[in-house]
Amino acid sequence: MTEPVDEGLVIYWRPLCGFCQRLLEALEVAGIQATLRNIWDDPEAATFVRSVNDGAETVPTVVVDGIVYTNPPPDQLVIHLQQA
Repeated sequence: MTEPVDEGLVIYWRPLCGFCQRLLEALEVAGIQATLRNIWDDPEAATFVRSVNDGAETVPTVVVDGIVYTNPPPDQLVIHLQQA
């Protein structure tokens, strides 16, 4: 399995993904910064996403302190991050 980039909060996303847009907007409103990895432009990012999602390129895939979340509800992720 490919290891995630250890940068605190990493969002694996792709253009035209409505779920990704909602998540990114929620993080922006909350003032939370993240490292963004576009799986269409970054083959290593795509490989990582497939490795943690049973071969699927399901986005957004989020890594928080080494823990992977696939398509988490934006409001719950924001609350989790604000409590950390």
